[in-house]
Amino acid sequence: MRELVYYVGVSVDGFIAEADGSSDAFPVVGDHTEVTLGECADALPGHVLDALDISPPQSRFDTVVMGWNTLRPALDIGIRSPYPHLHQVVASRRARTVADDVRLTQDPVATIRELKRAEGLDIWLCGGGQLAGHLASEIDRLVLKRYPLAFGAGIGMFGTGPLAPTPFALENVRAYGSGVVIEEYQRTADSSPAPSTPSNEPGDSVGGRL
Repeated sequence: MRELVYYVGVSVDGFIAEADGSSDAFPVVGDHTEVTLGECADALPGHVLDALDISPPQSRFDTVVMGWNTLRPALDIGIRSPYPHLHQVVASRRARTVADDVRLTQDPVATIRELKRAEGLDIWLCGGGQLAGHLASEIDRLVLKRYPLAFGAGIGMFGTGPLAPTPFALENVRAYGSGVVIEEYQRTADSSPAPSTPSNEPGDSVGGRL
């Protein structure tokens, strides 16, 4: 079965963005970009792929799921379909107008379960934090790019809602000269998915830069 993979940049103290939603402090250059531009290039926006003149490997992800506020920065600069090489799903409880190749869902949990039953590559959970909290029981794998800085406050990996303890097993750690550490965790087989109860709307939260 396909996995839901939460692949996200995060500070050492667990925030994917500052309180205003900005993640500009995360460094975008360094030797850790061999992962960003290599095995995980499927998670780069289309306009970034074009600017770098690279093609997505189409080997890791074929679907991206994001909240509305994670999509909003792209909309603000006139990009309605930021990941045209992926099947794009946007979660929001409100009625929205989206591009023809973007699927809007008001029930992200049901949508993820449906996607997992279909054939394909893994599903990338892009963010934001509140959506990740809402989907916590469905996340199979965490791939965290841990940046060497602390925000002190901001948007947490799983938003602000309470979560049931969910065990993950650490499978791989890669440390880079840039100070970035990439950690990969797999949900343990004996962990039972538990529902989460976020305090805000699923899908209407801000994500962090990868």
